[in-house]
Amino acid sequence: MADQTSGSNGDSEVVLDIRDNSRTKQEIKCTMFSFPFIQKLIAEVFGTYFLIFAGCGSVAVNLNNEKVVTLPGISMVWGLAVMVLVYSVGHISGAHFNPAVTIAFATCRRFPWNQVRPYLFGSAPYNRASIGSTLACGTLQLLFTEKLNHFWWTQPAGSDVQAFVFEFIITFYLMFIVSGVGTDNRAIGEFAGLAVGATVLLNVLFAGPITGASMNPARSLGPAIVSHHYAKLWIYIVAPIIGAISGAWVYNLMRFTDKPIREITGSFLRSSA
Repeated sequence: MADQTSGSNGDSEVVLDIRDNSRTKQEIKCTMFSFPFIQKLIAEVFGTYFLIFAGCGSVAVNLNNEKVVTLPGISMVWGLAVMVLVYSVGHISGAHFNPAVTIAFATCRRFPWNQVRPYLFGSAPYNRASIGSTLACGTLQLLFTEKLNHFWWTQPAGSDVQAFVFEFIITFYLMFIVSGVGTDNRAIGEFAGLAVGATVLLNVLFAGPITGASMNPARSLGPAIVSHHYAKLWIYIVAPIIGAISGAWVYNLMRFTDKPIREITGSFLRSSA
């Protein structure tokens, strides 16, 4: 979720020089088949798996054990899961776990477009995040044989318009925070995981009863694929993508300089001292 790099996001491509009699030099870009990029994809799949397993698993445990986890507990599970995963694999893949985040970063040139398609594995239902989400939901289906219909999918509690607006706003808010702590060199990068996890916790706490607080197409696609329940799914695909793109662009409009904060406020701090 928090793209810890700026621009190319690490080893974006490998250029091979091939020499023969007719051509002295030829550059072949092999982004999809480079070992570092495969590592990123694997990290995203595993990260999404653990995120969805923990989040949806907390809902399942709550329903199967007389709501012992409670809504605040479920919110904490989602937030803490995001936080620890950002710290554990953020330096490998950027810790997106969310197709909307990947697309939003690409639109404002914080993620290379030549990696977007392989990062998403083509069509949305089969992207790398949804693979992890689907596997996690399949695992939960094997572990919980009852009351599956209560947690397998995200469903609006009110109207479609209300759900769409809620998902747009909370994803906008999330992406705005991610852009600030994950891509701005003036932010305190060590607290990126904490800030993003806390944002997810807050969003689930107040928006969970209304929409399920998806903020992530993969979070809704995985349960939908496993349960074959696709009603209202378009809300949880369209709204997060639009919200994430809007949040990223709004923050980038506010990013008036790339200078570190100490260079901006240095003279003020010295005069105050």
